[in-house]
Amino acid sequence: MQLNHAQRELTLKIVYYGPGLSGKTTNLRAIHARARPEVRGRLLSVETHEDRTLFFDLLPVFFTSSSGFKVKLKLFTVPGQVVHDATRRVVLQNADAVAFIADSRRSASAENNAYWRKLRANMREIGLDATQVPVVIQFNKRDLPDAQTDAELDEARKKGAEPVVGAVALRGEGVMETLHALLQSAWRNLDERARLSRNIGLTEKEFLTHIFQQMDLTGTALESLYPASAGRAR
Repeated sequence: MQLNHAQRELTLKIVYYGPGLSGKTTNLRAIHARARPEVRGRLLSVETHEDRTLFFDLLPVFFTSSSGFKVKLKLFTVPGQVVHDATRRVVLQNADAVAFIADSRRSASAENNAYWRKLRANMREIGLDATQVPVVIQFNKRDLPDAQTDAELDEARKKGAEPVVGAVALRGEGVMETLHALLQSAWRNLDERARLSRNIGLTEKEFLTHIFQQMDLTGTALESLYPASAGRAR
């Protein structure tokens, strides 16, 4: 978190981490497509000829709170390929929350587990306390034949404290729900540590409402929680 009282700016960094081709970039593209042009920046992607992330993707989202603070969200991905481990560590630095994007297919379980261990190792190497940085797990590609069942996802939820979201990111399913879980967890963690609500006059409800009322939530589980603001067209 970067808090600049002089310029009245708050910046949060969210990082999407996971194996190659698990759907990290697809998540950012779906968020970009659902965000109103007035509140989103350009989606920056640096990719190889194979359409795989080489360095990172960056999507900025921003708004101004009722107390006059400009709030910026910076959504990053990391490259999934093994050779880019050093880059992953750089991008992870100062993350306020991490989305671990896993491939739901049973055949991908070993790779998911390997990257989960690598995430923990990367966090230790750059001085991030894994107990202090919220992590949300997204099981993507739920539409594929070899995907784990809903019952198996429920078992995964019982194994750890991290929220678990099922998704088909290519269709936009589960993407906004994952983002909501990330931002809610990040806010609660930062508010507990830095007393944000008191220090900058921005509550969790206002924070989340400002963001998600600027998104097209049609067909998501969030649609009834954040009805479109007055004058906004879907």
